[in-house]
Amino acid sequence: MTQHRLRAGFGYGVVATIAMSILMFLAVVSGTSPMSQPIPKAVVTQLFGSYLPKPMLMAFAIGLHLGYGGVFGAILAWIARPVTIRNGLALGIGLWALMQVTFLPFLGWGLFGTAITPAIAVAMFVLHLVYGGVLGWALDRELSSMSGESPTTAD
Repeated sequence: MTQHRLRAGFGYGVVATIAMSILMFLAVVSGTSPMSQPIPKAVVTQLFGSYLPKPMLMAFAIGLHLGYGGVFGAILAWIARPVTIRNGLALGIGLWALMQVTFLPFLGWGLFGTAITPAIAVAMFVLHLVYGGVLGWALDRELSSMSGESPTTAD
């Protein structure tokens, strides 16, 4: 049962990351994003330099982002009993806060992206709520069906 929880958490963490990434990508290509590029791409560029061929840079960025989301999905499935939308959202908010004080300063964008625009913090907050909501909802349904219980509806 624990292995199933971890596999489900990782898998749905990847699914939730894809959901938030689609929104991030659409905002960047439509010009409505406060960021000039998706943060995973910016992080990989900062780590490895811009000399990497673009396909390799994008593969690393996508792999890093999906892996990060999957690992935190597995952690949620392992720790939370039961997994609910509420604790999925709490995880999303926690990851958002971690990003604001670690990744954004690492990129030179300042705490909460304020070296560029505070709108970055707001946009990333919404994206992380999408991640946490999708993750919590999907895991709640998956793990409840496995145990024969109905998914929680209190959240």
